[in-house]
Amino acid sequence: MIDIHHHLLFGLDDGARDIDVSLAMIDAAVADGITHIVCTPHSNHRYEFNPQINEERLNAIRERGNGKVTLGLGCDFHLSYDNILDALQHPRKYTINQRQYLLVEFADLSIPTSINETFYELTIAGMRPIITHPERNGVIQKNPERMEEWLQSGCLVQITAGSLTSRFGKTAQILSHRFLEKNWVHFIATDAHNIESRPPRMRGAYDIIAKRYGQETADRLCLSNPRAVFLGENMPPQPEGHNLHKDEDEMPRRKQSLLSRLFSR
Repeated sequence: MIDIHHHLLFGLDDGARDIDVSLAMIDAAVADGITHIVCTPHSNHRYEFNPQINEERLNAIRERGNGKVTLGLGCDFHLSYDNILDALQHPRKYTINQRQYLLVEFADLSIPTSINETFYELTIAGMRPIITHPERNGVIQKNPERMEEWLQSGCLVQITAGSLTSRFGKTAQILSHRFLEKNWVHFIATDAHNIESRPPRMRGAYDIIAKRYGQETADRLCLSNPRAVFLGENMPPQPEGHNLHKDEDEMPRRKQSLLSRLFSR
């Protein structure tokens, strides 16, 4: 499996605190079946994003990692004004492996109405936004239908593996499945920060998806789509997405009740 969202670089943000933790995270990832990791330090008001330092930390991990995994470099890109302006001026500074794909993270409390224009500008500049963990975002949890317009504009979606295993609560778990049912998800990633509370685990989510949605879907979200991003290739053909509320009357009564409570918030 290929993990495109992982806070492996040490001493830069709220991820690995030192290189020993980074190496332990690699061992845990390998044991879980992960073969490639994109190191994605935060770029936000708390943490400065410095490509030179990021590269130095990456090389230090590579030197001691014994080639156990293939490592790449990206960014957990907060959609702030300063970040957006800098990305438009330096389109490959924040993208995964300096190709076209950019992980973007919404603020927890608000999403500006101008975000559609922002996505358009990023796209025109040669970047392909990947919306990270929308199922965990409080604004989207209250208004999940907002996702549809962003998907139609070409954005891609990554949900966190732990959301499917209830690590981030029932609401995130239910919304993850709702997005999966509508083919609104393109990637599963760990968003790992450490070994204890935010470990690098994808296998549990992979197995859940394979059992509920089929092996082909699990491979697409955990292997073929992430591989295209890692290599900077065009995305493989994707199944057609569906309207968020379409065919809700066909769902089992119990699941529909849970979703009704979720979307009525």
